[in-house]
Amino acid sequence: MLNQKSDSLLKESKFIKLAYEQAKINLGSTGTNPSVGCIVEKNGSVISSAYTSLKGRPHAEFNALNKNINFKDSNIYISLEPCSHYGKTPPCTKIIIKNKIKKVFFSIFDLDKRSKKKSLYKLRKKNIFVKNRINEKYGKKFYESYYLNKKKKLPYLDAKIAISKDYFTKSSSSKWISNKQSRVIAHLIRSNYDCIMSTSKSINDDNSELNCRIEGLEKKSPTVVIIDRNFKLRKNLKIIKNKLNRKIYILTSKKNKAKELFFRRKGIKIIKVDKMSSYNDYLHILYLLNKLGISRILLESGLNILNFFLKVKMINNLYIFKNNYKLGSKGINYDNSNSLKKIKLKNKRVNVYLNGESLYKIKIN
Repeated sequence: MLNQKSDSLLKESKFIKLAYEQAKINLGSTGTNPSVGCIVEKNGSVISSAYTSLKGRPHAEFNALNKNINFKDSNIYISLEPCSHYGKTPPCTKIIIKNKIKKVFFSIFDLDKRSKKKSLYKLRKKNIFVKNRINEKYGKKFYESYYLNKKKKLPYLDAKIAISKDYFTKSSSSKWISNKQSRVIAHLIRSNYDCIMSTSKSINDDNSELNCRIEGLEKKSPTVVIIDRNFKLRKNLKIIKNKLNRKIYILTSKKNKAKELFFRRKGIKIIKVDKMSSYNDYLHILYLLNKLGISRILLESGLNILNFFLKVKMINNLYIFKNNYKLGSKGINYDNSNSLKKIKLKNKRVNVYLNGESLYKIKIN
């Protein structure tokens, strides 16, 4: 009896983990809707799998069950509680009931008041077995950005930076201080966010495109938000020329009619902000970005703005690509504030790449 219970728990955990693997596929590309993964299993075999579509619709459950398959008496495993309300699409509980699913397993409850815990009643009323809180600890971590968005109406802010062993962020002899393999990983990290935030100074200096240049992920190139207090963004940059179909916003406090006209003709939106210097100023900016449908932001910039966000405790996670060599006299942009040195990297290493370069992911808040 104990063995049967243990086997059942292992099975539930295994399929929920598979559901999370599906949810990862469009993480950062579903707008303010959460990225959900779904696995349909029958007699121990997966008969369907799906994830939330780009921009958040259709939902994962609809994508998994909207197939020419007999789902009667099968089990469904979902990373998040299925929705039970009518919005722009019918509730997922409806398609679960319609397909005569026998058992429903999900990891954590939705925070949306329209659905939270309501699926239990609706599904059990139809004699469908429901079990929740499977791999709950992992689920709360996975949906941390969604929870913040729902509770505080703020986007989730992470940051990424590359540094040398002696804490310089640039080299006078090379465009990059990270190696090619690390740069590929950096593009994969970008694909998990719906917005990249940077400064006009960083973009002017590096002529960076801030997109995903990996085959198959080009469409996941995020929206770009440029902090440009004094409207110094140059017109001849790659990010302007190769805009593609993504949105670009310039946040500025300066008036410049000629530049405004030029950028607007390029399809770039200008957002006027009175001030950009204090915690409250940037909190206001994050609220504005949330209203634009932005839920996950990756900050890629120089040390000044990164140090500011670290100081005011707005960063949730920090990715650090750290080389194993010193730049010495070739180093530019030294971390004078020692903010990065103060961060404990022990046991935070995620991976090691060519030439000993390491990637660290540090939980800040």
